[in-house]
Amino acid sequence: MSLETLQQINWSAMTPEFIILGVSTLLTLLDLFMPKNMDRKILGWIGIAAIFAAIVSVLGMVGGPVTSILENSFRLDSFAMAFKLLLLAGAGLVMFLAVSYEPKEGLEEYRGEFYYLFLSALLGAMIMTSSGDLITLFIGLELLTVSSYILAGIRKYHLESNESAMKYVINGGISTAITLFGMSYIYGLTGSTNLLDIAGRLSTVTDGQQAYLLTLAFLMVFVGLAFKLGAAPFHMWAPDVYQGAPTPVTAFLSVVSKTAGFVIVLRILLTVFGSAASVGNPQMPILLEMQDYIAFIAGATMIIGNVIALKQSNIKRMFAYSSIAHAGYILVALTSLSSNMFYSIWFYLLAYLFMNLGAFAVIQVVSEKTGSTKIADFAGLYRRSPVLAVVMGLLLVSLAGFPGTAGFIGKLNIFIGAFYGTPHYVLASIMIATTVVSYYYYFGVMTQMFFRPASDDSKFNLPFGINVVLIVAVVGSVLFGVMPNIALDFMQNNLDILADFFS
Repeated sequence: MSLETLQQINWSAMTPEFIILGVSTLLTLLDLFMPKNMDRKILGWIGIAAIFAAIVSVLGMVGGPVTSILENSFRLDSFAMAFKLLLLAGAGLVMFLAVSYEPKEGLEEYRGEFYYLFLSALLGAMIMTSSGDLITLFIGLELLTVSSYILAGIRKYHLESNESAMKYVINGGISTAITLFGMSYIYGLTGSTNLLDIAGRLSTVTDGQQAYLLTLAFLMVFVGLAFKLGAAPFHMWAPDVYQGAPTPVTAFLSVVSKTAGFVIVLRILLTVFGSAASVGNPQMPILLEMQDYIAFIAGATMIIGNVIALKQSNIKRMFAYSSIAHAGYILVALTSLSSNMFYSIWFYLLAYLFMNLGAFAVIQVVSEKTGSTKIADFAGLYRRSPVLAVVMGLLLVSLAGFPGTAGFIGKLNIFIGAFYGTPHYVLASIMIATTVVSYYYYFGVMTQMFFRPASDDSKFNLPFGINVVLIVAVVGSVLFGVMPNIALDFMQNNLDILADFFS
C-alpha cells in the first residue's frame, strides 16, 4: 500500500482504538522505568482517563455514516458503536475495582502489569466490534483471550489463581481450535475472509454438498464460541476460573469478556450464516434451520446454570453459574431472530453490566475483609454495613429480575421477543421457570446478610473506586428499571443497528 493511499485512509474511525493502544503502550513504558517502590495505582487512574476519553470519542461518532477502511476489514457502524460503549463502560468500572483491589498477599509486584494487560484485552474486544473480516475478528479475539489468560493467573503466588489460568488456557485453546476449523471451512468454500463478501457468495449457494459443509462450519464455529460465552455444555471452565482469578478479573470476564463473546457471535452467525442456504431447503438460511440447535443450547444453559448454582457455597462460583444462566437468557434472544433482537441483547448486557459489577464490588470488599469468598462470610453484613447490605440486596433483586429493576426490563424484552416469528413456547417457559429457581440462591445471600448473626462487629472501609462502582451500579439498575426508554430511545434514535449491520 503506497504512502499516498495510507494518507487517504480515514484513520479517525479508529480513534477510540488508538487512544486505548497509545495509553496501553504508555503504561508499559511507565511501569518499566518507574522506581520499584513507587505506587503503581497512578497507572490505573491514567487507564481510567483513557477509557473515559475513548467513551467521549465514540459518543462523538454516534449518528455518523457507516465508515469502512482497510479493504472493509474495519467497519465503524451502529453495531460497533453501541457495543463499544458497553465495553468501555464496563471496562471503566472494572478499572475502578482494580485500583481499589488489595488482596492479603499483596499485588504491588505486578499491579502495573495488570493495567496495561487489561487495556490490551479491552483493545481486542473493541477491534472485534468493528471487524468486517474473519482475520481481524480472530486477531481481536486472541488479543482479548491471551491477555485474559495472563490476568486470570496474575496472582503468581496464589494456587487457585494458577489453577484458574491453567484451566482457562486449556479450554480456551480447544475452543479457539474448533472456531478456526469452522472458519477454515468458510474460507475454503468462498475463497474470501471478508464477511460481506462471504455473505454475498453464500447467498447463491445451490450445491447440496456445499450447504452440508456450511452446516458443519456453523456447528463448529458456534460450539467454539459457546466456550467463550460459558454456554452449556461448554461451561465447565467458568466456575474454577471465576473462583481463582482476582476479583476485578472475574468481574471483567463476567461482563466485558462475555459482551465481546456475543459481539463475535452476532458478527459471524448473522452475517455469514444468515444468508447461506440450508441443506434441506435451499430457500431457507442455515441460521433458521439451526434455530432448534441454538434453542437447545439456550435451554440447557439456563437450566444447568441455575440448578447447579443452588448448591454453591462459594459466592464467586455461584456467580459463575449465574453468569452461565444469564448467557442462556441472551441466547434466547438470539434464537428468536426478531427485528428487535439487537436492542434486546444490548439492553440486557447493559443491565447485566450494572448489576453484576456492583455485586462484584461488594464481593471484593467482603472477601478482602474476611480473607475468603464463602457465602457464609456475608452473615450479618447488614449489622456491619447497612448501606453495603442494602446495595447488594438491590443488585441481587435486579439479577433475579424483579419488577422495577433493569434486570426485569431486560428479561421482559427477551421474553416478549421469544414470541416473534416462530413462537418458542418451551424456551419461554424454561426462562420463566429458571428465573424462579434463581430466586432461591440470590435470596440465600440476602438471608445471610439480613437474618444471620455477624461473626464480628468490625466495620468496612470503602475505597473511592468501590464507591464509584456502587453508585453507578445502583443508579443504573434503578434508572433503567423505572425508565428503560432512556436507553432504548437513545439506541433507536441514534443507532440504526439493523440497517447498518448488513450494509
